[in-house]
Amino acid sequence: MGITTKSRAREAGAAAFSGASAASASVPPTLEQQVFLDLLRLNGALVRDAEEILKPFDLSNSQFNVLRILRGAGAPGLACGEVGGRMITHDPDITRLLDRLESRGLIARERQQEDRRVVKTRITAEGLRILGELDGPLCAMHRRQFSGVPQPQLAELAKLLAALRTKWESPDRSDRAASSKEEA
Repeated sequence: MGITTKSRAREAGAAAFSGASAASASVPPTLEQQVFLDLLRLNGALVRDAEEILKPFDLSNSQFNVLRILRGAGAPGLACGEVGGRMITHDPDITRLLDRLESRGLIARERQQEDRRVVKTRITAEGLRILGELDGPLCAMHRRQFSGVPQPQLAELAKLLAALRTKWESPDRSDRAASSKEEA
């Protein structure tokens, strides 16, 4: 599949996702739809850049995310469910993801003595070493990705995205459920 074919497939997928059809192709998208689609496209491009940096380390974005979460957790580590709850993208099989990282020696898991039901996961020295090697190239990638945006606008974008995330990540999801029913 060539690049143009891939691009057309992505565009068709995005159109299908937004509810557009061949019959309604001439109807311009709403501002909300346009922002949604732009965020999806941008996400895809940004993630592809990160994948290229992670590839030599044989890490997926999800595996990298787990390592960063565990580095941030420090020595106490986290239970499997806590790791899953902090993931950027939901992984339905977090246990298998942790198994793969453990088999590579990047994380260690230990059943807790005070509550044998709890298994804490911690990043290993090797996991920290790999993250240390990735920190520089990833920071450079982020600077490059956003180099065309002046700092004041980037700061404003960060505020806007934080506000949206706060709404969508809040435990009270009643307003989203209600709006979904109204649109159906």
